[in-house]
Amino acid sequence: MGCCTPEFVFQITEVILLKLFIDCEWNGHKGQLISMALVPEDGDAFYEVLECATPIDWVRDNVIPVLGKDPVSQEQFTERLQDFLGQFDEDSVEVIADWPDDIKYFCDALVARDRCNIGPGSFAMTVDRTLFNAKSKVPHNALEDARAIRQYYLCPGDDLNNLLNNPHQHF
Repeated sequence: MGCCTPEFVFQITEVILLKLFIDCEWNGHKGQLISMALVPEDGDAFYEVLECATPIDWVRDNVIPVLGKDPVSQEQFTERLQDFLGQFDEDSVEVIADWPDDIKYFCDALVARDRCNIGPGSFAMTVDRTLFNAKSKVPHNALEDARAIRQYYLCPGDDLNNLLNNPHQHF
């Protein structure tokens, strides 16, 4: 470099975020949270169900029958979520949803214990509405829906997604 040109040294550090795919079920528009699933790219998922004493008709008919798990108390839910999130390094998580309300319920759960924050200090959060096209093996089961979102996100051209979206097409 010439005598009048400042020299700069840049160090680019790539931050790799672990992706957690989320899906929630709730009791009607802005209703109480019924279930939440967080599915990592690899590893064990978080899936918990909360009691829903007075479900609206649609939830009673379409969500409650496919929960596949007994409900836990709010305290147990929060403790289990904290344990699950505690395995991840600070500032290393991106939560990916197909619908904004999933992020809302996740954020609500992070401050559920006496306004005390749980989980890593910061998260990246993404809402990608194209993921709404993911086809679940058990629709309205948050765990299966989150698994479908993960599959659709990681392998958008995957034959399973194509088959589920176009069941009469042969590959």
